[in-house]
Amino acid sequence: MSNNSQINKENIQHIGIIGAGAIGQAMAKQVVRAGLKVTLSNSRGPESLADIVALLGPNARAGSVRDAAAADIVVLSVNWAQLPSALSGLPSWDGRIVVDATNPVIQPGFQLAELGGRNSSEVVTDMLPGARLVKSFNTLLSAVLASDPKQAGGKRIVFLSGDDAAAKSTVEQFIDRLGFASIDLGSLAVGGKLQQFPGGPLPAVNLIKLAN
Repeated sequence: MSNNSQINKENIQHIGIIGAGAIGQAMAKQVVRAGLKVTLSNSRGPESLADIVALLGPNARAGSVRDAAAADIVVLSVNWAQLPSALSGLPSWDGRIVVDATNPVIQPGFQLAELGGRNSSEVVTDMLPGARLVKSFNTLLSAVLASDPKQAGGKRIVFLSGDDAAAKSTVEQFIDRLGFASIDLGSLAVGGKLQQFPGGPLPAVNLIKLAN
């Protein structure tokens, strides 16, 4: 797929999700609710997702990780320990946007993975050569993320951070398309640290932006 630097709100049509756990399924629900198409993938293969995509409806399909990675925007929601194997063997990212919804949690015990002094999104960036990474959708609990983003006369807030301004702008448009409001936290070095779980102050913070 060609570089998607020209993607805008109007032509974001297909979202790929790598990882079909609670966060991946919550994201798929919101994507379908917004009228977009979604390809959901996991390590066990499309057949294992048949029941999930049936519940999501006709805009959802199960595919391979390679299928999901070819979408307009790719959401990464894989358990931390499985990231290297999940991303192994994929073709060049060629400037495509990847939304990093992962958290560097080692189970059991919710321990912080060894990150070599960096935050998790900086580490994930090295696993995605050629991709434009934006950190987002990792701070809300899955049940909250799956619920209606319109709350109490306003919109639920989603944080984002990244080092590519155009990619962040596209993800902001995507967030808006899903019905959420967004707050840009700046670079991955700054915002990624604020968003990180465990360790950052923003995970599980549930804010609503009220309409003017």
